[in-house]
Amino acid sequence: MKSLICLSLILLPLFSVVEGQGIGSPMLKEVDEEVVLLAMFAVSEHNRQSKANLVYRNVVQETMQVVHGLLYRLIISAKNGSRGAVKNYEAVVWEKPLGQGQHSKILVSFKECKNVAFVNRLQMYVCKPMS
Repeated sequence: MKSLICLSLILLPLFSVVEGQGIGSPMLKEVDEEVVLLAMFAVSEHNRQSKANLVYRNVVQETMQVVHGLLYRLIISAKNGSRGAVKNYEAVVWEKPLGQGQHSKILVSFKECKNVAFVNRLQMYVCKPMS
């Protein structure tokens, strides 16, 4: 009986992370329009900075952390041009408040994920470093 209680105490926070949207928690439900717009911003900004021609497809996964604003870590599916292969990219976008309901978006990083790992049954993807 004690082991069942201990197991429940260990597993309960894991399920809370999947269901909740707290600090740094994965957001695995249907992607809302604001996150899609952030992902499209990330692809557009990456294209502008690196002279690339990526075409946004969809958001594979998102996580959000509160850091003087909101820090989004997005796994984005995109393809190179209209006929390129579809690949996954990790984008980190910081949305910081400017005051009076306005926000500034900054693309912190954008990198290709050569190795995207499926972790457990939580549907978490980990963008491993390219080797």
